[in-house]
Parts: sequence; structure tokens; C-alpha cells
Amino acid sequence: MQKLDILYLTDLYYKAQGRNYYEEDLYITSQLKDYFNILIGHPQQAIDHIDKADLIVFRNTGPVVYYQEYFDHFVNSIQVKNKLTFNSFDGKADMKGKQYLLDLYAQNYPVIPTVEKIEDLDRLPESDQYIIKLKNGADSIGMQSLRKEEIANENLNGKIIQPYIDFEYELSFYFINNEFQYALYAPDKHKRWELMPYEPQSLELDFASKFIEWNNMKCGIQRVDACKLKDGSLLLVELEDLNPYLSIDLLTEDKKHFFIDNFVKALSALKA
Repeated sequence: MQKLDILYLTDLYYKAQGRNYYEEDLYITSQLKDYFNILIGHPQQAIDHIDKADLIVFRNTGPVVYYQEYFDHFVNSIQVKNKLTFNSFDGKADMKGKQYLLDLYAQNYPVIPTVEKIEDLDRLPESDQYIIKLKNGADSIGMQSLRKEEIANENLNGKIIQPYIDFEYELSFYFINNEFQYALYAPDKHKRWELMPYEPQSLELDFASKFIEWNNMKCGIQRVDACKLKDGSLLLVELEDLNPYLSIDLLTEDKKHFFIDNFVKALSALKA
């Protein structure tokens, strides 16, 4: 059977704190090459090459806010040419900014309390510190920590407000399409990317799956980031549904093979 041609988009030189994009994507492509013809491309040079591939895989491409105009043009070109992509560009979470946190909080989902207007501060738990984030930001770009009295002097246009949450640790659940793959956690909450394997309980998996079901993407890899509170409950921090970093190097060999096998099956199914 002829191999599918995949255009695998990644920024191998992007510097991210605590993460080595190039190592992760070199490993993944080294595994995928046994099943597909792989062309590795830079996300800001993708448009000229989309006709060369049966399928486009959008991976560790860095925050698209840095090249938003090009990215929008790229997505439009994908849609016009009816090209298959993984992830599909129909997510409702971080792919579209952080509006979903406002929406989910308003719908009483277990997310970090989030508002965007100073007059809505009373909808948040009382806090000494508040976290201000860009609505269309990523990778902690533009994040601020302010006292309540400081918020009144802040231009909140295009930003969201969250209370400071004193959590125990952060944990992440990784999915291919709607299927759980593995979980990792950061025992030291001050070192977000120093992760260790985590075996989630059934209620924790139910928590993560609830957001995957809500997002209802056609296909893709998603990462559900949550924080564990002192009472044992979980709150959603973010749902990364565009290009989540996978920390695959932290997995055992068996877990790596499990993930790659499922990734291959998911990609192959798109052209079945």
C-alpha cells in the first residue's frame, strides 16, 4: 500500500521554557516515517507546500499570536482547498483564545473562575491577588499578577481576570481524538514543566473527558490542564486543542509505543 504524504508542521528552533520542541518532533517523525512519507515544514512557510501532502499535521508550532495574520491565511487556504488536517481547526478552546473559560464558568463547569469586566469581580472568589491574562494570549504572554485595588487602573480590553488559586499541583491529561492516552503532573507547582507520570483515578478521568466531549473536535491531540485543590477537587486551567506540547520524552517505552500506535491509527483513519 502506498504511504500517505504528510506535511508535518513544527518550529524546531522555537525556544520554550522547560520544553524542547525539536527533540519531541524529531522523535515523533522518526516513528511516523515507517508508516508515512514525512515532509517537515515551518508553520510560517506552510501555505506554499500544502498541495504536496495528503494530510497536514499541526504540531509544535509556537504561539500563533506571533504570526496571526499568516496563520489565518493558512487556515483559510486549508479550507478552500479542502485539505485534511490533524488537529482539525474546529476546536472551541485555546484554538479560539480564552473566551471558552468565560463561557464555561458562566455555565458552571469546574474551571478556574473567570470574568472579563471589573464590575463582575464579585462573581469571583475573594482573593488578595488576581491573575490578568490576554484573551488571545498563549505561553503566559502578557500575564500579570495584580492586587484588587490595582485592577481598577488596568485597561482590561482583550483580557480576562482570574483569582489567584492556591492549588496543590497541576496535572495534565492527554487525548488522541476522544481517547485518553496518559497523564502527567508537576509535583512542584512552581516548576510547571518538571513533570512526572501520573495514574489518574476514574473521577479524574471523568473530569478531563467532560471537556473533551464539550469541545467535540473532529480529530486531534488535546491536553486538558487542571489544578488539584487542597480539598482534592479539580479545576480546569486550560484546554489546549491546537498544538499541545506532549512531554513524550517522560513516558516509559511502552507508553511511547502505545501513543505512537494510536497516533498512526488516527492519522491513517483520515484517509481510510
